[in-house]
Order: sequence, then structure tokens, then C-alpha cells
Amino acid sequence: MIERWQRAWPALLIASGPVLTIAAIGSHRLWTALPWERFGLSLLLALLSGLLAWPLCRITRWRLASALFWIWFAALTYFAGPLAVLAVTLIAAAALAIGLRFVTQTGIALAVGLMAIAGATGWLLLLPVHHAWTWWPLLLAIVIWQRGPLLQCLRGMQDGWRASVDAAPKWAACAVTLLGLASTACWLPTMQADDLTYHLGLPYHLLHHARYVPMPEHQVWSFAPWAGDVLQGVAMVMSRQEARGALNALWIAVTAMTLWTATTRLSASARARWACIALFASFPPLVWLGAGMQTELPAMAVLIALAALLLPEARSTSETRIYAAAILIGGLAALKSMHLWTALPLLAYAAWQHRAHGSWRRLAIAVVIVVLIGGSSYWFAWRDTGNPVLPLLNSYFASPYFPLRDFEDPRWHAGVSPLLPWNMTVDTDRYLEAWDGGIGFTLLALAGAWVLALLRRDTRAFAIAAAATVVLPLIPLQYARYAFPGMVLLLVVVVPRGEALPGRGFAWMIASLCLLNLAFQANAGWTHHSSALKRILRSGGDAATVLTHYAPERMLIAAIPADDSSIVLATDPARGYVAELAGRGRNVSLHDPALDAARVPAETDPTGQGWRDLFASTRAGWIIVTPAASPALRKAITDTAATRIERIGDAELWRMPPMAKTP
Repeated sequence: MIERWQRAWPALLIASGPVLTIAAIGSHRLWTALPWERFGLSLLLALLSGLLAWPLCRITRWRLASALFWIWFAALTYFAGPLAVLAVTLIAAAALAIGLRFVTQTGIALAVGLMAIAGATGWLLLLPVHHAWTWWPLLLAIVIWQRGPLLQCLRGMQDGWRASVDAAPKWAACAVTLLGLASTACWLPTMQADDLTYHLGLPYHLLHHARYVPMPEHQVWSFAPWAGDVLQGVAMVMSRQEARGALNALWIAVTAMTLWTATTRLSASARARWACIALFASFPPLVWLGAGMQTELPAMAVLIALAALLLPEARSTSETRIYAAAILIGGLAALKSMHLWTALPLLAYAAWQHRAHGSWRRLAIAVVIVVLIGGSSYWFAWRDTGNPVLPLLNSYFASPYFPLRDFEDPRWHAGVSPLLPWNMTVDTDRYLEAWDGGIGFTLLALAGAWVLALLRRDTRAFAIAAAATVVLPLIPLQYARYAFPGMVLLLVVVVPRGEALPGRGFAWMIASLCLLNLAFQANAGWTHHSSALKRILRSGGDAATVLTHYAPERMLIAAIPADDSSIVLATDPARGYVAELAGRGRNVSLHDPALDAARVPAETDPTGQGWRDLFASTRAGWIIVTPAASPALRKAITDTAATRIERIGDAELWRMPPMAKTP
């Protein structure tokens, strides 16, 4: 009886997670929030990829997973653009060449190399050296220089892929299909609010000016940690077009590779490793991150690569491994200070694991590397604005570019409690710009597996550290997006524990959870919750068809003559989508505190004089107006004798007369 109980209790503990998930869905009637039409489209795309892969398997004798990979890669190349994919491929090859100087594992080496490129480029952003004819030869030279290790690595990757797929062919095909469905986010044009207001600015500066020209007086986030945007800018300069989709697909692939490495070092079976990748691919927020330029996507890859380096099986006193970890830590800081905060539990875990192998000399060098990789944006911000984290903590640093108060978002203060995983799952819109179920059900479904990992002596420390990477970013602000990298890292420790289920219990649990996450995938953000994907498919990849409906401002900006260098003013504080103008755009939101302050009295001035003064002070030659325009704004436009040039969707482009450009 005792032996039977000893065999049964781990399975019962793991099964408590699915029971908790069913209770959450039933008690909150989450099926009413399920986006059935979008779920059907995902199933249709999965079926179509399988039908296309079947004859490829018959002709080439490939495994299904290999055929599916090339089908989805071909789709990415078509929708994201061949030149963008080529540019990102060269960036990846150069990054791998750099990373292999420190570590031998491909996924970790890619993450290290990408962060090394971003960190070094950060110090050169303000210099006019960013041309296609400088970046292509430079990256090609790195690849040629390291061609021997690169070719050896590529042969190892090919052999490793075959062995991994052969070890669990069905699991591999499932994981690749889900990764392909996640990559559909990379087919969409850039149209998320933060990207159009801020993130696109740096890449377009590099494209148009060959350097970055920060303007904190007009964009208060000009000096925010910029590593993610730096890589976007390099890819854009090389391809002469937006390459967000191709680069984000690379980050998804790197995350999958580092997950494989991390689970391997926890002695997981082949099916558990593929299951971990499948759950990552079905993670609903992945499609929202893939469709935008937020830092949480690259942070996933970097955080998991760091964890893989620090796991006990990776214990080593080699200098290169320590320096690789330093590059990754600096990369997290260069992506966002919050990501460095999130990684603190891993650093504490590493300090404990390596306490007997410390070297003050190597540690000092590693600290210097962290500063060099992660410090460029903070240094320039401190030098030029007086606040290294502008606009954060400005009540202390008192930069003149932001009011003397701390920047905060009052939307995300729901409070910290032990019920946070449950609440974020069933009441997601309180913690994210999403619909209920939009973060998926992994936190609930695998809660029992995490407890089991906590009870095991060999995984206890890492289980605590991984869980802390989820909890720590939610303490100052209950904004679920900041916890996404930690939630993916948690898969590394919990998925292998699920194999304690008898028979086919593990397979049924993972498959059901992946399907459930896929069903609620569109609830993670508006890009997939809308008809954007259907429109891009029906139009054969025509971005204008999608932008007309969801970001008409981008189409209006494209209608401005290329030789016109006038200022463009966006008058809707909620839609200041002018980042792509590379310094010529102005908006009246908190991104430009001075114009935001001027907008408030202008809105209450029925004569329109306040708005006319604002037009004159900005020397605006073009005005973008949306339905939110007040009577005062409409009167000001009329009184200045502006001419409406274009109307697309619900947005209008007005051209100001020459005299209105001079204050």
C-alpha cells in the first residue's frame, strides 16, 4: 500500500494542475471569451501546412517536422520579405560566429552574439556610420573570419536536428507546427501603438540619417534602453525596409533552441524537450510579441540562455563561459532595466551554485563586460538629460525633459496576492491589454508540476529561482507583460516533471494544454484578435490593405512627398504614430510633455487660437487629424486655411499653408 502511494502521489500532484484549469474555465465561463473564428483559422493553417508538407515528405524522404519547417520558412520569407530574411540571416550568422568564441551550444551562442552586436553598436549609434555598405561587409567579414567553427557548428546542427526529430517524430512535428502558427505574427506589418509612437524611431533614424539623433524634448523615451531597436535598425539598414517580422522570427527560433538546451541539462527526455518547445510556441502572448517590437520577446531568449549557462550541468570555471554570462546579463540591461531586475533570482542561484569556484579577477572583468554591453543608453541619457533612466525616477534626477515626478501607469496596480496567477488567467484585462485567457493556462495547468519540482532536492533551487523570475517583475507593477520571459523560463523546470504521469497521461496533458492555449491565442492582443491576419492572407501579403484598417496614419505619412521635410503633427494624444518620420514627427501626448501641456488649454479654447499657436510653435507643415478632434482643433484648421490632402480610414492628412509654418 505504501509503495503504491509512493508511485501515485506525484501523478496526483501533477493532475491537480489540469483540475485547477478546468475549475478556472468553468467558474468564470471562459468559453464565452473564446475567439472561435480565429481558432478555426489557426486549425486551418495547421491543416494546410500538413497537406503541403506531405508530398514534400514523399519526395525527399524527410521527416514530417523537417518538411513542416521548410513550409513555414517559405511562408515567412514571402510575407516578411526575402531581402529582410536574407539580412537577418547574415546577422544571425555573424552573431553565431561571435557567440561560438564563448560557448559551443548554438542557441546560447546566438543569444550571446546578438547581444554583443547590439551592445557594441549602442556606443556607435550617434555616429553617422550606419550604412548598408558598412554593415554588409562588416558582418560578412566576421562570418568569413570564423568560417571554420561556423561550418562545423552547422554540420552539428544538421546532425543534431535529425537525431532530435528521430527521437520523437510526432512531438517534433507538433512543436514545429505550433512554432509556424506563432510565426504568423511576423507576417503582419508593424502597427502596434508603442511601435508607431516610439520603437520605429531609432531604426528609421539609422535608415534615413545613418545615425541616431535623440530628441528627448519631443520623445521622452529617446534614451530608453535600446538594444532591441538597435538590432531592428541594423536589419532595416541592411534590407532598406522594415525587417521586424524576420528578426522576431529569429528571436522565436533562438528561444526554442535555448529551451532545448536548458531542458537537456535537466536530463529531460526528447519528448519532454519537444513538449517544452510546443508549450512555448502555443504561449498566447507570443503572437502579440511577434507582431510588435516590445523587448519581452528577445528577453525570453536571453533569459533562458542565461539560465542554461547557470544550470548545474553547465557548471564550469572556464573564463569564456563566465564572460558569455556577462554578455547576456548586460544584454538584459540593454533591453530594459526591468529584465535585469527579473534576472536577479538567476544571479543569486548562480552565486550559490558557483560559490566554490569564484575568481575575483574574472568577476571584475565580467562586471566590466556587463557595463560595456548594457550601459550605452544609460550613459548617453545621463550625459544629455541628467537622468540615466529618463523618464523613470525623475522626481530624484530632476531632468528638465520630464515633469519632476516619477513616471507611472495607473492602470496596472491591481495588487500583489497569492491568487495572482489565477487572476491573471481568468481576468486578464486587469493585468494586460488583452482579453480573458490571453496569457494562456500554463501557470495553472502546471502548478502541480512546479510543486513536484520544488519537492525534489535536485531541482528545488532552480524551481525557486524560475518562479521568482515570474513574481519579481510583478511586485512593483502588476503588468503581466513584464512576467512573460519568466513564464517561459518556468517551462524548463515544470514540463519534465510532468512525465511522472503514468501511461499516456503526459502526452494527453501537454497536447490538451497546447490546444487550449492555441484556442485562446488571439485573446493575447488586438493584432490577432482582429481580422488583420485574414486580410494579409486574402491580399497576398499587401501591407497597405491591413494598414488602411488598423494604422491609417502610416498610409497618410507615405502619401507625403518624399522631398518634403516639413514637420508632421499628430493631434490625437492616443495616436501619436509619427515615429517612422525619424525626427520630423511631433505628437501631443506625454511622449512630448511640452506639447502635451500646451494641448490641454488649446482644447478648451473655442476660438482655436491655442491650437493655432501650437501649429506655429511646432512649425508644422502637415497635420494628422482623427475623429477624436475637438471643435477647437477643427476651427483652428479651418482658420489657417489648411487643405485636406487625403483621408484613409478614419484619419485625415491636412497640409498647412506656407505662412502657418512660421511662428
